[in-house]
Amino acid sequence: MITSVLIYEDNELLRESLGSMLSANQQYKVAGAFGNVLQVLDQLKEYKPHLVLMDIDMPGLSGIDAVSKIRAAGWKTPILMLTVFDDNRHVFDAICAGASGYLLKKHLSSKLFNALEELLGGGAPMSPSIAGMVIQSMHKRPAQNNPYGLTTRETEMLTSLSKGNSYKLVAAELTISIDTVRSHIKNVYEKLQVHSQAEAVAKAIGEKLV
Repeated sequence: MITSVLIYEDNELLRESLGSMLSANQQYKVAGAFGNVLQVLDQLKEYKPHLVLMDIDMPGLSGIDAVSKIRAAGWKTPILMLTVFDDNRHVFDAICAGASGYLLKKHLSSKLFNALEELLGGGAPMSPSIAGMVIQSMHKRPAQNNPYGLTTRETEMLTSLSKGNSYKLVAAELTISIDTVRSHIKNVYEKLQVHSQAEAVAKAIGEKLV
């Protein structure tokens, strides 16, 4: 199946470059490419993409605000944030808004397609430096009580997800099958009352569950 993608990037050259990269890969189709997110909800309704590539620093309305609008409207489409920013505030703003993954623009040429494949597989791709900052932030926060009744294995699962690991990597890290990972993840989502990996990670970090 061909994966349709919407691109939101205000830099025209980069927007065209992204479009060319995707169009050159037979697995992907660019459904639309836009220089702002002011009509993002209408465009999602019109094009119904499988994935969204979203720049953070957009004119008129930021990419983070656009993600918030998308999630508030009920869209669960995976969204990969693209940005030059490399700091905690933007990372956590993007994750907490509902972004599915995060990739620095300097890694686009080498890591974009791996990131998209990970998104399609249910993972939450992050640049190495971003994952490092998330982990560092987690280490600085002592874990609190366990108000959601998470089991030890579920907490291990949530910790691994918070590192930006895909289901496959979680399975490898914990030496269990991917089906077992999916079963535990389902239980974690139900207990935390979330619907995506990004939401689970944001809640876990925000409430110091890991």
